[in-house]
Amino acid sequence: MRERARAAVSVLVLVGLGDARASAVAQEAVTSARRAELVQLLRHDCGACHGLWFKGGLGPPLLPETLAEKDPEALVLTVLEGRPGTPMPPWKAFLSEEEARFLVALLRAGRVP
Repeated sequence: MRERARAAVSVLVLVGLGDARASAVAQEAVTSARRAELVQLLRHDCGACHGLWFKGGLGPPLLPETLAEKDPEALVLTVLEGRPGTPMPPWKAFLSEEEARFLVALLRAGRVP
């Protein structure tokens, strides 16, 4: 089932159905229990560097207006692979691609609970 959800997300992105549709599918692919854990991770781990309100700190701001022009796929890749030469670590050991998409979608929409 997990592979099917991953394939569906990839296909939606590749055929260009849009950020909102891809985000909706990514959110469906992540269970509600895991979503709560991911929001906790976002608040505590990401917020430690990007600021409690994601307005920046050691890392750049993660606000909808600062992420709007950035390619969502590039943001997912940054989450998973990190940024060499910067304090941004790779999270691929802890997050799946769908989970990274879920976090990126929350941040881009400004819907971090």
